[in-house]
Amino acid sequence: MNSTRTDAYLRRLGAERPARATTDALRDLHPRHLRAVPFENLSIHLGEPVVLDEQTLLDKVVARRRGGFCYELNGAFGLLLAALGYEVQLLAGRVHGDEGLGIPYDHLALRVRTVDGGDLIADVGFGAHSHGPLDFGERGEQADPGGTFRVVDAGGDLDVLRNGKPRYRLETRPRTLTDFRAGAWWHSTSPESHFTQSLVCSRITADGGRITLSGRTLTTTDAEGLKEVRELGTDEEVLAVYRDGFGIGLSDVPTVRGGQFG
Repeated sequence: MNSTRTDAYLRRLGAERPARATTDALRDLHPRHLRAVPFENLSIHLGEPVVLDEQTLLDKVVARRRGGFCYELNGAFGLLLAALGYEVQLLAGRVHGDEGLGIPYDHLALRVRTVDGGDLIADVGFGAHSHGPLDFGERGEQADPGGTFRVVDAGGDLDVLRNGKPRYRLETRPRTLTDFRAGAWWHSTSPESHFTQSLVCSRITADGGRITLSGRTLTTTDAEGLKEVRELGTDEEVLAVYRDGFGIGLSDVPTVRGGQFG
């Protein structure tokens, strides 16, 4: 990623270019990304392809000022971190669900090594998750505004837990962005994917709470966990929330398209 695109990405995050690729700088960039770039699956329901290559990811997140889901958000963030001098590896994960683990390449997270010896898991693409990066090698509890997290060994892989509940299982073998294309295609097209069955747009707010728009349901949660839920009645209200709450300008309200194969 060239310097001009790197600076534009940092401007979207409201961040200065760090002097060095340190742990503290990563701990600053991570929550900035969660506040500025929403977790959203609108492309699936707007008929836009989800393309995992460097130019397309940066165009979407930086030039078009959109968000995305894990492959796009962590893919783009990984490119930014590498441009800033971090050593970045892409890790494949499988999400823990009610019926067990999800598909291979179900999730993309980042392993980030810093110049001052940090080894961390960065993840800006899992919706409600940790606000900051997690220590890769720590096996005790890790306190975070998003909850209490643990990274535990799981037969050669790692389980990431939030408040005692397994969230996803990470492989430790480095992957490439193209490895995740099948997972992104499945989540974008399968009727079994929750992404094809619902609309979501969500981000952390400046006070550490969260704003989420699911279809026409607007949920705001403050830093103490108090929720307010409101149903939006008109298309104008929905478009205004996308614009003012998430910085996404749309001409039409997205509607659930469903999966494309069965």
